[in-house]
Amino acid sequence: MRIGINGSGLLANPDLAAFKADLTSAESDGFGSYWLAQTGGVDSLTVLTAHGDTGSAMEVGTAVIPTWPTHPQVLAGQALTAHAAVGERLILGIGLAHEPSVTGYWKLTWERPVRQMMDYLDILLPLMAGEQINHDGHFWSYQGAIPRFGESTPKVMIAALGEQMLRLAGSRTDGTILWCVGPKTIEQHIAPKLNDAADKAGRDKPSIVCSLPVWVTNDAQPARDFIAQILAIYAELPSYRAMLDIEGLHGLGDLSLVGSAEEVADGIGRIAESGATDFTAVPMGGTPDEIAATRQALVAAQ
Repeated sequence: MRIGINGSGLLANPDLAAFKADLTSAESDGFGSYWLAQTGGVDSLTVLTAHGDTGSAMEVGTAVIPTWPTHPQVLAGQALTAHAAVGERLILGIGLAHEPSVTGYWKLTWERPVRQMMDYLDILLPLMAGEQINHDGHFWSYQGAIPRFGESTPKVMIAALGEQMLRLAGSRTDGTILWCVGPKTIEQHIAPKLNDAADKAGRDKPSIVCSLPVWVTNDAQPARDFIAQILAIYAELPSYRAMLDIEGLHGLGDLSLVGSAEEVADGIGRIAESGATDFTAVPMGGTPDEIAATRQALVAAQ
């Protein structure tokens, strides 16, 4: 299992120099991937493009870009441009977001989300592959083709939790990017459905990217309480609530990897045994010593 960094913890106080420094640090530490969410005023593809092609083999990915506000042809062009700019190591992670965001922030209608993603892929994937398309969909339509930067195409993964989305991810994409999902849920729910769909479609085994907060500390309970408080919304959103129920836990305070370096290493080991192909940590800490210890534990886990 590869170990990566999820830099989305920096989104609360966005600073481009801080993002670039974090990316450089992750490359220097030998991590396999670096991920950034698309939220608030930060455009994840632009941040990754600003970091550029450093000659590193570390993959860089979006976790995730919501599909509802952006036409798939537009995102295809953005992704191809970013892929070229970062040295052809982009993973384009996309997702449906959640009904409160779609109806509340963007004032759009939330309906038939799986159909929406199917429509999106029907345009996004062939356009990025250089194909001419004529797609008339329920949500998204497009006729034509787009020029590309060379022949390389980014990997595409979707945020998938429910059975229909997992089967879509396995049959048509390179895998799934997870949040609020633990090892029991990966082993019993995510991996079987995703891998079965890929196998039936004749595709390579898909990636399962598990992302959770990680915090090395000698005083675990206050750290768990803090995580539970700042990430409380995820215990309420229906799609995440269903995953936490499978795990038998209430929220991110319980699910996060918090404790000694040995306890964190054991937690990463359980995720590897569950069938995950990648673990991407959101590093946390209450003091500089804890932040350094968390980073050391993640480097050691590679």
